[in-house]
Amino acid sequence: MVTKLDLYRIFYEVSQHNSFSKAAKSLYLTQPAVSQSISLLEDELSIRLFNRTPQGVALTEEGKHLYEYVDSALNLLDSGEKKMEEFKLLKGGKIAIGVGDTISRYFLLPFLENFHHKYPDISFKLLNGTTSELVDSLKQGKIDIAICNFPIEDEKLEKITCADIQDTFVYGEHYNHLFQDTVSIENVLKHPIICLDQDSISRRFVDQYLKEKGLILEPEFELGSHDLLLDFAKINLGIACVTKEFSSSYINQGILKEINLIEKIPKRSIGICYLKSVSLSIASQKFVKTIISDTNTN
Repeated sequence: MVTKLDLYRIFYEVSQHNSFSKAAKSLYLTQPAVSQSISLLEDELSIRLFNRTPQGVALTEEGKHLYEYVDSALNLLDSGEKKMEEFKLLKGGKIAIGVGDTISRYFLLPFLENFHHKYPDISFKLLNGTTSELVDSLKQGKIDIAICNFPIEDEKLEKITCADIQDTFVYGEHYNHLFQDTVSIENVLKHPIICLDQDSISRRFVDQYLKEKGLILEPEFELGSHDLLLDFAKINLGIACVTKEFSSSYINQGILKEINLIEKIPKRSIGICYLKSVSLSIASQKFVKTIISDTNTN
């Protein structure tokens, strides 16, 4: 079945060659098929596009005007096809990622660095927010993927776990004499507690764990940044509830010490999520696969 676009491509080739036979050869068609297509296009437009001459064909004045539009349109289509090919080869495109400050700094950055090194023509847009804010941004089409704290209960989202993380308590030198031995979490909660605010998934996770044990977290300080938790603990304002994996530099350097709990808080996870109903771009698919592959390797 010959489409309208096919007719215009045949019209373009005939215009280029001023010949039905030469156009047919370039298009791998028969000359009668080309002639029939031009006649069909002229009938549809109700206008003559070519004058037949002994030497071949020549555009009419009307045909010359149409040629200008067809030439522009086909060039645009060719440019579009080339751009699609670039996308397939990851030589173009943009990935919009939603991520919180802490996960961005301690988890995402190495993946961004490696991916950008391999595919420098892919650009990134990062949107900061809490997990609930990022889920809303996904549903509003503002971002392609979100990298955030789990668990997330939402059937509209595809969720891929990337890494397990451990919530724990850390303290500065002022509290050294209190936590030399293994202690219960009840004992820890008797002291000033520094933790994230209740908008964060990690805070709600710890709250739920404590609730199941019949305990309530009544913090001295509620903060919006994980790094602030560490800084507050460093100057001995209280015991900070932090993510161990994101606090390793402070713990390893001895700036803060981890409390050895009798019963550790259960591990949770961070991961990637995106809308099930929306297909990811080729660049986004590749980025997600890269993170999954690298985290599985490690």
